[in-house]
Amino acid sequence: MAERSTAAVDVADNSGDQPLAADAAKATADGVDTQNGRAADVPMPEKDGERRSAAPATAPELHSGHKLARRYRLEECVTRLDGFSSWRAMDEKLRRAVGVHLLPADHPRARTVLAAARSSALLGDPRFVQVLDAVEENDLVYVVHEWLPDATELTAVLAAGTLEPHEAYQLVSQVSQAMAAAHREGLAHLRLTPSAILRTSTGQYRIRGLAVNAALRGITSDTPQRADTEAIGALLYAALTQRWPYENDAYGLRGLPKGVGLLAPDQVRAGVHRGLGELAMRALANDGATASRQEPPCTTPEELAKAVAAMPRIKPPEPAFTAPPEYQHTTYQQGSYGRPAPVGMPTAPISVAVPPPPPLQSRTGRALKWGVAALLIAALGLGSWQLADALLDHGKQNNNETTQPQQQGPAPEKKELAALPIKDAKEYAPDGTPQNPGDVDKTYDGDASSYWRTKSFSDGPKIVIKPGVGIVYDLGSEQEVKEVSIGLRYGGNHTTLALYAADSPSPKDAVDPKKKIAGVNTKDDSVKLTAAKPVKTRYVLLWITEMPYAGYDNYSGAGYKQGITDVTFKG
Repeated sequence: MAERSTAAVDVADNSGDQPLAADAAKATADGVDTQNGRAADVPMPEKDGERRSAAPATAPELHSGHKLARRYRLEECVTRLDGFSSWRAMDEKLRRAVGVHLLPADHPRARTVLAAARSSALLGDPRFVQVLDAVEENDLVYVVHEWLPDATELTAVLAAGTLEPHEAYQLVSQVSQAMAAAHREGLAHLRLTPSAILRTSTGQYRIRGLAVNAALRGITSDTPQRADTEAIGALLYAALTQRWPYENDAYGLRGLPKGVGLLAPDQVRAGVHRGLGELAMRALANDGATASRQEPPCTTPEELAKAVAAMPRIKPPEPAFTAPPEYQHTTYQQGSYGRPAPVGMPTAPISVAVPPPPPLQSRTGRALKWGVAALLIAALGLGSWQLADALLDHGKQNNNETTQPQQQGPAPEKKELAALPIKDAKEYAPDGTPQNPGDVDKTYDGDASSYWRTKSFSDGPKIVIKPGVGIVYDLGSEQEVKEVSIGLRYGGNHTTLALYAADSPSPKDAVDPKKKIAGVNTKDDSVKLTAAKPVKTRYVLLWITEMPYAGYDNYSGAGYKQGITDVTFKG
């Protein structure tokens, strides 16, 4: 398969496989099946579809550093599910980051994934994250796609709050138009979730996983256009209310109250734009109850795009600015100076002030002035003489006296804590699955911009699939540890960590309550732990059991995760 460095790629023959355009009519929408699901990369029950075939139990056993086609170097596994895995990789030929989906060639859905990737690449629409390569070699099938490091998942955007009406209008307008274009070519997305929508730094929305995400999971549906339309309605509903329009929580959003059905957006949150709220209800499947005006529902992305275009355009908010203070006119500029009173207006009587007589102009007054002046001159002279005499006496006293230095006792010195050197560190993974062992040294290199980061977990904030993640630090020799400062990559609720004394770099039972030095639960991006009683140890385990939710950043998918930027021991 030929490759190119632009967004779209040339694709080879489908090797007799039917393109995904033929299969698109069987695919279900992510917006439908995620009513009862959790995260973007977690298996979820289908509402109106079924899986094509059973998935194998495990994905290909690959590791960071493995190279595909002598150019795509795998760096970080972001998803491992249903027998396939997704990675952040580096295209060493073009020196850029890419995403890679991997599955065995004998996987029941391998041929469908290849056909889906090649059909998606042929679309070449820049509103979608482009497929760059789709290859089967060495008993592996892999799909390479664009990686947008400057884009933000809609999941992270919604975690910060609702969208302004103009932003929500742009979201539904761009996504519906893009999906209408895809369906005209016979392609459905099938998993339109908040994690599938990316907002770039320029404010444009791009859609990833067209056809491929559904093929990887083997999802089918008899009404793909209706399913994709309902998914767009769910995205708009979430953008307006910060709530997921179904009973169960999903994508970091709370669901609706159980047993009340689908509520209109303005019943969930005050101040919702009426036109956009009605549009969301028309797109969602709600048993005929659409909006207050009872307009017909939108059942295809094309109908939804036309309904958006028929709305009055929502303008962006005016930029906020501070008004300058009002200019204060002077009396002359206001025109009151020398202006005659208007005719017919009563005039107030003008009072003329009589100047007081000059003081002390008589003979007695002049004599009194001269007397006061003479007294002042005499007082000044006497004061000057006394001041000079006092200065002379003080100078003689200084010349005759010998000053003796005062001897003071030594002041008590306050002993400050000294930094303890870190000789080495390594990940502690009792389950045998480390996070990023190659980046551990970045936690104590003195550079606050470098860091070690965990993988992104779908479940949280408590780590469910393992007891925790951590790093063991080697202080070189037994030291008295009194204080530890830790810089965290992500702020937010639920960061729970603790320090334990360990007996080796790879202890068998390091998390022992008897060896606990200190612990904390914080929402800040840095923390300082102080031992209640200094502990002598050579090895210290930093153990993390709960992590905050963070969005996509720097090749790491959205989810529950944490990173360590800088660790300092003092004793």
